[in-house]
Amino acid sequence: MVSGPTYETPAEVAFLRALGAQAVGMSTVPEVIAARQEGLRVLGISHLTNLAGGVVSHQEVLQAGEKLGRRFTALITGILKAL
Repeated sequence: MVSGPTYETPAEVAFLRALGAQAVGMSTVPEVIAARQEGLRVLGISHLTNLAGGVVSHQEVLQAGEKLGRRFTALITGILKAL
């Protein structure tokens, strides 16, 4: 986890990989910590949009998010119906 709000640099990605990281997020970890402190159960689902680690543009990240939109919505809807 990195604090953001900027994307990781290639050097940060290399460092995190050396530590064993396979994915990096900016918000999931602190949100889960806060939720667990309040006694909530948590299911975390992430969509990785910045696979290049600081090499892609913000526009490319937004496009990756838009590309998955309908499928992600269907996934969440299915999970909520199952609950």
